[in-house]
Order: sequence, then structure tokens, then C-alpha cells
Amino acid sequence: MNEENYKSGFVAVIGRPNVGKSTLMNNLIGQKVAIMSDKPQTTRNKIMGVLTQKDAQILFIDTPGMHKPKHKLGEYMLKEAEGSLRDVDVILFVVDVTAEMGAGERYILDNLANVRTPVILTVNKIDKIEKTKLFAIIEKYTAQFKFAAVVPISALDHTNFEELVSEIKSHLEPGPQYYPEDMITDQPERLVIAELIREKVLHLTKEEIPHAILVDIEEIVTRPNDNLYVRAVIYVERDSQKGIVIGAGGRLLKDIGRLARGDIENLLGSKVYLDLWVKVKKDWRNRPNVLKSFGFE
Repeated sequence: MNEENYKSGFVAVIGRPNVGKSTLMNNLIGQKVAIMSDKPQTTRNKIMGVLTQKDAQILFIDTPGMHKPKHKLGEYMLKEAEGSLRDVDVILFVVDVTAEMGAGERYILDNLANVRTPVILTVNKIDKIEKTKLFAIIEKYTAQFKFAAVVPISALDHTNFEELVSEIKSHLEPGPQYYPEDMITDQPERLVIAELIREKVLHLTKEEIPHAILVDIEEIVTRPNDNLYVRAVIYVERDSQKGIVIGAGGRLLKDIGRLARGDIENLLGSKVYLDLWVKVKKDWRNRPNVLKSFGFE
């Protein structure tokens, strides 16, 4: 590492829910640290992913999608997203090229109006649209805001990742390597494990359980055989939701555990015994004391 020419900085990844922010960050750093789902508003915390290269270290902050809140948890998520616009070096405004510009995008552009940080328009999902249509969509955005750059990408296919990273670096100042080369996130293991479990619940329950899911890791211990024991509780808001998550004969809960265990073992590089429980905590998303107890300040 040439310390004289080394750059580092923080990059906020913002956008309307479900435009591919988590997919982009996970694929940029090469490891899953943020959950991916086809359901909107799945990211609840600011998750930092660390990309370390020979000439720079980029610290990506994947934020909850910016949206009008419908409950206390939504208010927390919006504050997290808006707070990410402060004290960062670059902002990636990720938009879905297959969706029309709507109220959500205009809301974000209004928030960016008073921000002096360089904003890169990151036009995602270009693998799903004809190039002739792409330029017209980009023009709609550039007419609304003066972006530092525009980079069309496909987060799923890694298209134009080198161009995006190069553009980010051009806006970073010389700085230190904050984290070791092999570190991919600043998040505690407990949070990442909980998010991986929640991802599987969202995936397997389809539309039956939207966002009433909360996962709490109660215990992580190393057993004598060097395998990790993880006990996790999946909280829902109603008794009927508990039955859906468990499934007939407990089959759905077993599938959740099997899929989540695979991701957790890949993350930790160790065999894992995952002990899953499902409990009801009535209307937890609208109870400030419950939100605080689970780390949503």
C-alpha cells in the first residue's frame, strides 16, 4: 500500500425501497452482509460494507429505503436513511431503470437539494432495458438535479462495477485504511446472522408475512466440537403469523433454518447448529420501548 497516494472515504447508498441497493453493496464487496429480498423496505439498519483495494478503501453504507413512514419502525428507518446523507464523502443515488420516476425519487431529490456532497446517479438494472430507452430515462433525472456523474450498472451482473468504483475514487480525498484488508463489515456477528435469518423468512413466507418479522439472537457459543451453537428467536406480531412461520408440521421453520444455516456457515467459516424459535410480541413495530430494547433508538 502506497500511503502517500492512498484514498479512503464513506459512501452512502440511497434510493427508493427495492431498487437493488443491498445487492449492489454485497456484490461490490464480494460477500453478503446486507439482506436481499424482492419485497421493499427490507433493510432496517445502516449496514457498512468495506471494499479494500491496493489504492483505496471504500466504506459503503447501505441505508433503509427512503419512504413515507407508516409506523414507529418506519420513522426510525427514515431517520437512519436521512442521517446517512451527513458526514459522507460520496452519495450513490440508486434508481431502478425499469420503474418510472415517481414520488419516491422526487422526495429523495428534494432531500439532496441542500446537500453539498457529490452525488453519483447509479442507474441500476440496465440488463432489463433496451439501450435506446436508457438515455431518455437518464435525461429525466439529470434535468432535475446536477449530478457529479452518471453510471449505468447492473448490480446483479456486476456490469460497470469498475467504472463505478473508479468514479467514486475520483471524489475521495487521501486517507488511511480504516479496517484490515480481510474485514468486510463493521456490523456485529449477531446483527448479520439475525439479518440472514430474516431474509429467509421474507423469502419463504411470500406475501403472508410482510414486515412483522424481527429476529433476535439470544445466544452464540462455541461447543466442545468447535461447532457454533446459535439460538435465535423469530418474533411476529400475531398468533396467526406464528403458525405461518412454523408451517405445517414445522416444515417451513426447518426450511428457514436450513437455508439460513448455509449462509451463516459461509459467513463464519464454521459449522453451525441453528436453534430457531418463534414467539409473538404484539404490535412490536409501534411500541417505542420494544423498538429500543431491540436496538432501534
